[in-house]
Amino acid sequence: MPNGKYRILTRRHLAAALALLFLAAVLMIVAAAAIPYAYANAVAAARQKRPICCTDRADRVVSVTFDAVRGDGDIRELVDVLAQYGVKATFFVTGEWVERCADEAKALHDAGHEVMNHSDTHLSMAGLPRADAIREISACSDKIQAVTGERPALFRAPRGDYDDALIETAEMLGMSCIQWDVESRDGLSAEESAREVLSRVSSGSIVRFRAGGENTAQALAAVLRSLQNEGYRFLTVSEMIYTENYTVNQEGRQISLED
Repeated sequence: MPNGKYRILTRRHLAAALALLFLAAVLMIVAAAAIPYAYANAVAAARQKRPICCTDRADRVVSVTFDAVRGDGDIRELVDVLAQYGVKATFFVTGEWVERCADEAKALHDAGHEVMNHSDTHLSMAGLPRADAIREISACSDKIQAVTGERPALFRAPRGDYDDALIETAEMLGMSCIQWDVESRDGLSAEESAREVLSRVSSGSIVRFRAGGENTAQALAAVLRSLQNEGYRFLTVSEMIYTENYTVNQEGRQISLED
């Protein structure tokens, strides 16, 4: 017959084993409960739409873009710099800017640059009711068309702030949503701003500048000169992106599905 010491050890071992079994059961329940949430998050991520930030083009092409929201003081200077290097760019302008700067908007179009939609009032549009988003986009397009004679086919959300509904709304209006993968940051010297761009740019990049910046024109000249010396060509966004048979991955890279 087992002695008292043996019985005490057995009971201790049994209690420890039961505790381990209980812990294992709890962990299995927690893990099982987490699976639906993880699956839901994965599905949500897979379904989330993305604007086009860049393309997979490998033929050393880059698109230069500008956001024009406030002033117009450097537009003529930017046009002169672009002309000096033989570059056509894409300008995303608000409807309010077009109203204030109709002559500059027309000058951009007449010089061969693209004048595209950046909303009417630069209102944050993610989460905006669809009817309001349609009004913001359509009002800007109407003003651009009235000045240039062409209706824009590209849209860039104010502050680059998108959600699925906004992208769907723009696409419903026949527009592609355009973001960027490289930008010239405000508050830097022309040399620092140019270095920032040049350190990040690659074939297929969409580069964003802000019109009206203190050093934008000088930084632009340095970027164009350096990239041309490296063998890059410059296309407008409409020329560079794919219009059919493509997908956009979770990083915003537009990828051709052509063989």
